[in-house]
Amino acid sequence: MENNKQNKYDLIIIGAGPAGLAASVYASRYKINHLVIGQIFDSSLFKAHLVENYPGFEKIKGADLIQKFYEQAKNLEAEIISEETVNIIQTHPQPPLPEKTGRGKRGVKNFKITTNLNKIFESRFILLTLGTKQRKLNIPGEKEFLGRGVSYCAVCDAAFFKNKKTAVVGGSDSAAMAALLLAEHAEKVFLIYRKGELRCEPVKKEQIEKNPKIEVIYETNIKKIGGQSKVEFVKLDKEYKNDLKLEINGVFVEVGAVPPETLIRNIGIETDQGGYIVIDKKGETTIKGFYAAGDVTTGSNGLRQIVTAVSEGAIAATSIYEELKKGN
Repeated sequence: MENNKQNKYDLIIIGAGPAGLAASVYASRYKINHLVIGQIFDSSLFKAHLVENYPGFEKIKGADLIQKFYEQAKNLEAEIISEETVNIIQTHPQPPLPEKTGRGKRGVKNFKITTNLNKIFESRFILLTLGTKQRKLNIPGEKEFLGRGVSYCAVCDAAFFKNKKTAVVGGSDSAAMAALLLAEHAEKVFLIYRKGELRCEPVKKEQIEKNPKIEVIYETNIKKIGGQSKVEFVKLDKEYKNDLKLEINGVFVEVGAVPPETLIRNIGIETDQGGYIVIDKKGETTIKGFYAAGDVTTGSNGLRQIVTAVSEGAIAATSIYEELKKGN
């Protein structure tokens, strides 16, 4: 493959989560001249308290698992820079596809990437593996109390709430894991969910039900977060013990995630109604040479797990290798 000259690569992987690092491992073994742009701290895996469904590890902290991915990629001499991609452009774009022709590929040969440090890189192929970003509640007090009782990372902040009262908003696996982690530190954990039954894995639901520190409040939403210099209470849309006000010291938001809309929109990739990138069986998007893998895609039947992210990353890297062998 080509040597790196003036920040030019055969492949640039955007994102340093499981999909991106798995793709890097395969790219290194294929001897593809590539660059990874991203930080493992941005990966949702890094924020996972405990991973119990990844083959080979009965139990492992998310931060430890992503560190193992990172170390393996680095040991294979991958070039990884801890920066953020702020723009992607096509250096040789083609006209838009004619209407009513169905899904197809635009013929693009090169891409230019700009990072938050104003570094510019060029690549023949792009693999986007940015995963998803956590969804906000968009309620009064959420933004104002960020870092002062409002958090989106239980792994990062749980220890600060020792012997305090906290609330986790959500009913998914991530919400369940946050509640279980907080219960190791906090005096009380309220798990507030807008529906009538948690949608987390049955084993996690069982653990929550058996934990005396955790109380689930069903069919309820938080309408406001309040306090003076830090979080002191939340207002509910439904009474809890005859009161709409619940006194707590911290709010952990775990209400799902959304794709990185700006980058996707700017490059013009086809997405589904939820904003997830549409890929084919090789991991390629509707722009030729532009691939995607992991939680950001419609792949793996929507099963957004570590194991599927790794699989999609490997498939995309292999597909790019096959294209490079053809001289594309």
